[in-house]
Amino acid sequence: MRVLAPDVNAPTCPSRLILEHVTSRWGVLVLAALMDGTLRFSELRRTVGGVSEKMLAQTLQTLQTLERDGFVYREAHPVIPPHVDYSLTPLGEEAARQVWNLARWVESRVPDVMTARDAYDRA
Repeated sequence: MRVLAPDVNAPTCPSRLILEHVTSRWGVLVLAALMDGTLRFSELRRTVGGVSEKMLAQTLQTLQTLERDGFVYREAHPVIPPHVDYSLTPLGEEAARQVWNLARWVESRVPDVMTARDAYDRA
């Protein structure tokens, strides 16, 4: 059986789902936050900022997805109350650098985008 090379443009390629995980809003912010080191869930939530209770639940799901994909390492300590640490794996560090560069580029181009939006809305 011949195995095809990954192709993000192919509708059934697993790379599409992986791309979705690392480029989702919460995926990018979680990966970026963990670039500074290991964080507990509550620290991660404070670092990301603006997370509602609903988004907090989705963020937890994002962490599980990123863990499953091999980007995030989760270490649960057998204590009460529960203590869980999250950190990046080597693969996660690489992904975090890539998406963080994109996020920083977006930040730097906000004035240009706002100008383009204004021009579009006036037309």
